[in-house]
Amino acid sequence: MSARRKARKRALDVVFSADVNGTELSDALESARVSAERDPGRASSWPYAQEIVEGIIAHGASIDSVLQATSRAWPVERMPAVDRAVLRIALWELLHNDEVPGAVAISEAVDLVNELSTEASAGFVHGILAAVASDSAVS
Repeated sequence: MSARRKARKRALDVVFSADVNGTELSDALESARVSAERDPGRASSWPYAQEIVEGIIAHGASIDSVLQATSRAWPVERMPAVDRAVLRIALWELLHNDEVPGAVAISEAVDLVNELSTEASAGFVHGILAAVASDSAVS
């Protein structure tokens, strides 16, 4: 598994846990940072995981605004927590990280929800991200 894939999973752990526990994302990030410092096995993946979560903290309102505007049928708060976390990560990559090609961000997000969420999640996540990527390419 690539370091970036591991990083996305680590970021997902942080974003998901903060969401379901009702804690501030910055607090969850700090707790994860302390754990990462104690585990040398996380050295290669932690920096990008931290970058993702910091990006979501910095751009969370705009990410959720895009997510809500694109998912008219499902309010953000009614989405499964895993899907919501994966979408926030992928949207940050699509909208705020020029180093990750859009197709890669979408593919990685779909892989994560295929592994961790419901059967319907892959199509839902792909549809949201493809729409955003398409709109971003036109803008």
